[in-house]
Order: sequence, then C-alpha cells, then structure tokens
Amino acid sequence: MAITQESLLAIEILGKEFTYTDNDSMLYALGIGMGADQMDRQELSFCYEQGQRVMPSQATVIAFDVSAFWNCGIDIVQMVHGEQRLNLHQPLPPAATVVSDVRVINAFDKGEGRGALIQLETVLTDKASGDKLCTMESVLFARGDGGYGGPQGSPEALPKSPMRPADHVVEFQTLPRQALIYRLSGDRNPLHCDPDFAATGGFEKPILHGLCTYGHACHAVLRAACDYEPERMLSFSARFSAPVIPGDLLQTHIWEDEDEIYFTTSVPERDLI
Repeated sequence: MAITQESLLAIEILGKEFTYTDNDSMLYALGIGMGADQMDRQELSFCYEQGQRVMPSQATVIAFDVSAFWNCGIDIVQMVHGEQRLNLHQPLPPAATVVSDVRVINAFDKGEGRGALIQLETVLTDKASGDKLCTMESVLFARGDGGYGGPQGSPEALPKSPMRPADHVVEFQTLPRQALIYRLSGDRNPLHCDPDFAATGGFEKPILHGLCTYGHACHAVLRAACDYEPERMLSFSARFSAPVIPGDLLQTHIWEDEDEIYFTTSVPERDLI
C-alpha cells in the first residue's frame, strides 16, 4: 500500500485510555539508568514508593502506541525517532489513567532514497481530574519512504547550544542490557533487542531506543540544573542525530541561560553527538 500526504495526515488515535502504576514509573526510572548508586537519595526518590517522584520524560512512554503505522504503508523496519519535544503542564503523578489523543500534524518528503519526516502531536489528559498533563510533538524519520510525492521541508529547527564552554558535564554509563530493561516500559520494537532484526535495518547491533537516550539526557539536566525537582522542568526537547549502542558512555554538556537550558548528549568514545 503506497503512502500519500492525505493518508499520512489522516492518521489519528483519539480518546485511547492508558493506565500506569507506581511500579511502571519505577521501572521507567531504572530503564533510563536511575538507581546506579543505591546511596543516592535523590535518584532513589524515583525508584522507591516513599515520596515517589516521576521523571518528566516518562510522558513519552505512558501512552506508547504505534499501531496506526503498522498498516498504513510505511516501512516500519526503516523508521527511527528523529525528534522529541515535550511541554509539561504539571508534574506527572506516580500512577494515573490518562486519555491520549494522537494526530499526524505534518509530513515532509525528503526525496527518493532520502526518507520522509512524519510529525505527530500527542496530548495526555488525566482521566480523573480532566487536567491536561502534557503536549508532545514527535518527528519520525521513515528512512525507506522518501519520494512518495509529499511536500518538501522540515519541522521548525530546535535552538542551538551556546558557543562557550558548558556549565555542567554529566556522564552516564549505559548497560549492555539497557535496551532490554527500557523496552519493558512499552516500546518492544525488535530493532532494540534482536540482532537479526537490527541487521535488516542496516545496523550491526541492536541500538538503544532514541527515547532511552532522551531519558538519560533528561536525567542529566534534572540533576545538574533542577536539583532533581521535576516541577522545575516545563519543557524538554531534543533531536536525534546518531544511534547509541547499549553499553555506550553518554556525556551530556549543559548550558544555563537565565530560565532556559541547552544541552548536547554525545558518545565520546565514538565521537558521536
């Protein structure tokens, strides 16, 4: 089934309910590397039910659902995460039932052999209170679907980091099994665990979920600039430029500029940003 601009813009999943528990929130925290130091009480607050806090980036997995893409003609094997933007309207509770509304809001054709960009908007609302929790925009890079006849272009670019030394540098060592833990929070794409499936996508090894790297970067910023207080983080956005392999060391450079924070996360051992 060939994709068209019209068929992409018609994709939506509205009013779908998802329930997550405090266990799910703790598992997510472990999946992005929290709890590496059992004596770190700040990190423990995300991995323990007493006074439990929730990572802002957990919003990206609470209502994870890509079912609308399985039968729309997109080559799922070739699709990877390109960007993730998150705007938080209030801190996430440790457990809740949420209502998710997902829509494709734009798509861009990069040309034959160059892929396509698909832009999604997701709004999560707390079912019990009716309060909006967050609004997210995701850009998916469909590497095998360029040249479908859609408009050229790209989403609005994210701001660049300042041209000066970073105010903070935070390093996290991912585990060889990091993707196996993270996938338990919802994204069970075999690209991240099955070597044979990863090879069909052109990768030598299973790669880490882009949103797992995103969660590690969010953790770094929360530690360095927000004193582990989730309520201080109102938005968090990132563009993914290269795959991370489970076991890589992630190094995050952070710049503070009044009420805005800029960051880049790299794999220094392989000179990737």
